[in-house]
Amino acid sequence: MNEDYLAEPNKKDINSDGKMSTWEKFPYWFDRLRIFPRIFISIYIYMFYEVVQWFMLLQDPNMAQAGLVSVITGAGAAWFGLYVNSGTKD
Repeated sequence: MNEDYLAEPNKKDINSDGKMSTWEKFPYWFDRLRIFPRIFISIYIYMFYEVVQWFMLLQDPNMAQAGLVSVITGAGAAWFGLYVNSGTKD
C-alpha cells in the first residue's frame, strides 16, 4: 500500500501544523477508495437488472422498448470501461 501521505506530510498537511488530522486524511482516502465510481456502478447494475426484468416480462415488445434496453446496455459497457480504466497509474 502506498503511504505517501505519511512520508510527505507537507503536501497533505493543510494547516501546516506538522500533524495529519483525520479531516486532512479524508480527501486522500475518499479518492483512494473511489467511493463515487463504486456507487455509480452499483446504481447502474441495479438499473440494468430492473430494465432487463421489465423487458423480459413484456408480452409483445416493440422497437422503441428494445432500443431503450440497447441504450442502457451500451451505456453500461461504456461506463464499465471508464470505471476499469480510471484510477492512478502506479
